[in-house]
Amino acid sequence: MMKIFLVVAIPALLISLTNFSGESPKHGESLLTVHFPEFHLIPTTGALGPESFVFDFSGEGPYTGLSDGRIVKWLANESRWIDFAVTTPSREGCEGPHEHHRTEHVCGRPLGLVFEKSSGDLYIADAYMGLLKVGPEGGLANQMLTHQLEEPLTFTNGVDIDPRTGVVYFTDSSSVYQRRNYIGAMMSGDRTGRLMKYDPNTKQVTTLLSNLAFPNGVVLSQNGDYLLLADTATCRILRYWLNDTSTTPKSREKYEIFAEGLPGFPDNIKRSPRGGFWVGVNTKHSKLTKFAMSNAWLGRGALGLPVDWMKVHSYWAKYNGNGMAVRLSEGSGEISEVFEGKNGNKWMSISEVEEKDGTLWVGSVNTPFAGMYKI
Repeated sequence: MMKIFLVVAIPALLISLTNFSGESPKHGESLLTVHFPEFHLIPTTGALGPESFVFDFSGEGPYTGLSDGRIVKWLANESRWIDFAVTTPSREGCEGPHEHHRTEHVCGRPLGLVFEKSSGDLYIADAYMGLLKVGPEGGLANQMLTHQLEEPLTFTNGVDIDPRTGVVYFTDSSSVYQRRNYIGAMMSGDRTGRLMKYDPNTKQVTTLLSNLAFPNGVVLSQNGDYLLLADTATCRILRYWLNDTSTTPKSREKYEIFAEGLPGFPDNIKRSPRGGFWVGVNTKHSKLTKFAMSNAWLGRGALGLPVDWMKVHSYWAKYNGNGMAVRLSEGSGEISEVFEGKNGNKWMSISEVEEKDGTLWVGSVNTPFAGMYKI
């Protein structure tokens, strides 16, 4: 009887992961409703999924990672992308038209990106290759964590760097599931994710937080006293304090909830030059996803069925996805601004919003283009 129930209930659950008629955020001083021609789509070349954006310290770019393991750079004056770097030395069978998710564990899948100010090096969080670095001229990226870790990286995801110390902070979303089966991590209630740091001076890697539910994007605060971390499966943003001061209560925990009850599943986090933080919301909530989050046994039971849940998710995301982004207040963590498409301009997912010079660069792991919207 239980198996029959799962066969009926779980497809509805997975559909709901992307079929969002969800509620609007309860907070919000302004709403950015996207309409053409203000919103420009910039096709990526040869692959899809511009997950994250970063500009170098000359203001050039943005740079973004694609589904075939390449990192490309946008040449604004020429309105085209050029190849900048790759995360694996063997490129045979990686590029060209095919289902890149089937080869990404071989070809690499660059996700989070951040430049180191003093050297101009680009740090890359590759879902399969770990934490990498490439010089300002690009080329083949090198692995940073060459020493054997006590627990190897399985799903490297978000990254940021302290410009004062060069210390790199990054996330490992799961110790069990790889990116090509991230739906399994979400459905199972997996809590093996970690927030970590790498000190390039000592070559030492430290785990700051463990037992996290799909930790994702990470960003350093403006003055470097804390990190914000997207805990995707719980739809929360956590704040991890880095520096204790004389005014800090001794009883304060190392981390706390910065924002909760988000309207969907948070992905990457970026600082906004207008204050606060942009959070990409991969997909919005429905009542059924909230029910599923409270009943993890449902997802775990579904994983035992002979169903390719990644395909189910991909299919429904294509036709019913509804991504958005929210800007959180730096002080309270409340939503102060919402970015989402309306009617025919909805995004199937949004992984990140990077704001620079009055322009929002919008990324998604599912689309063959980046979005550019002038505020």
